Amino acid sequence: MPDPGEAPPHSSPSTAKILFKSYELGRLLGVGAFAKVYYARHTRSGHGVAIKIISKSKSLRCGLSVNIHREISAMRRLHHPHIIRLLEVLASRSTIYFVMEYAKGGELFARLSSRGRLPEHQTRRLFHQLISAVAFCHSRGIFHRDLKPENLLLDESNNLKLSDFGLSAVKFDGEALLQTLCGTPAYVAPEILLKKGYDGAKVDIWSCGVILFVMNAGFLPFNDPNLMAMYRKICRGEFRCPKWTSAELKRLISRLLDTNPATRITIEGILDDPWFRMGMDEENMRRLMRFREDIEDRILKIESEDDERDLNAFDIVSMSGGFDLSGFFNPTAAAREMFVVGGRVEEILERVEVVGRGEGLGVRRRRRGGKGRGGAAVEGRMGSLVAWVEVFRLSPEMVVVLVERGSGEEAERLSGEFWKESLVTRAKRNGDELPQPPAVEAVGEASASGESTSGS
Repeated sequence: MPDPGEAPPHSSPSTAKILFKSYELGRLLGVGAFAKVYYARHTRSGHGVAIKIISKSKSLRCGLSVNIHREISAMRRLHHPHIIRLLEVLASRSTIYFVMEYAKGGELFARLSSRGRLPEHQTRRLFHQLISAVAFCHSRGIFHRDLKPENLLLDESNNLKLSDFGLSAVKFDGEALLQTLCGTPAYVAPEILLKKGYDGAKVDIWSCGVILFVMNAGFLPFNDPNLMAMYRKICRGEFRCPKWTSAELKRLISRLLDTNPATRITIEGILDDPWFRMGMDEENMRRLMRFREDIEDRILKIESEDDERDLNAFDIVSMSGGFDLSGFFNPTAAAREMFVVGGRVEEILERVEVVGRGEGLGVRRRRRGGKGRGGAAVEGRMGSLVAWVEVFRLSPEMVVVLVERGSGEEAERLSGEFWKESLVTRAKRNGDELPQPPAVEAVGEASASGESTSGS
């Protein structure tokens, strides 16, 4: 019998293969040494995705099982606007399927091959996005180790997307230097070639320097038909910027391609560099470098807490907008809305998930501590935070819902009022409608009025 998940080598529109009753396989996007990537359409939502198809037998023969597990582990921890999202992993008896976000613009390498070098303002824009993605990876203890234009994709708006974490490493503070020899020859850092151990963050920054050089120049800084001769150039740092390179950009490239990892520029140094910051105000800088640590911390906090008690009057008052002073200290604090819904914590979180997915959004909900509290991060298709929804038990049959709105168009479209209306409406349909206590209702109205100092 045929494998129900197996993809045919070539599928015409009339005989398109449906994978796992969810994805209609389309055209071939690319072929690697051990995998093929196809365009596919999600049958229910109609959204386009990319599916990487890997043969289990070939991966075992070539010793790639570790790489596959490493890539899954890394990508599941990375939700960022400039990193390709791993949507799900499927498997049949003979094949593994990575269902990923589809980048319509293809590889940056193909763009550079067809058009040559980029104008300096476009180079700066893409380098901003590259550093944003790399800094986010490093904040998660993940080092890519194979950064190159072939692994940088472009979406329909020419925004950069970092992909292919098959050679990535996960490392935490206090661990020893990395030892594995990996990477692409023209982009590899000199300390890897010297085989003395290396810092994953430092080698990624070196590769970013090579990519920046290529975007500006249209050719590689270190190149030679003889591989050993090229390695000698890398170890000596022998390169020359083209004449059109500005003085500020030359200085940044030289700091990125410093052969001494101890003095090589860091992420923090890049963020302060004059060329990098040119034309960028503080608000845009904060937006570019927003690593989403706050949301991850909230999820971890909910998972670790064990709070079985119901809310009391003091809790409710302290959560209300009138007692939130964050707007005095942070003018960009998120808008918040609080209301009461009939039901249990787990039921409300399920409703949030249903409503969110109905809008084409991703929902990560957590309630592993006590039964008295839960939360859900509602994310857009590109990984941006649309809303943080937190649910607190008020009584066995009632909960308080606190909605904190994210930023961006999707967050503006789905305001706190949207969540209130959606969740309350579903509660009524489910027969859960309960009267709201007057004190709590007053708090909710004050928060919704916009008169609080929460930065809304």
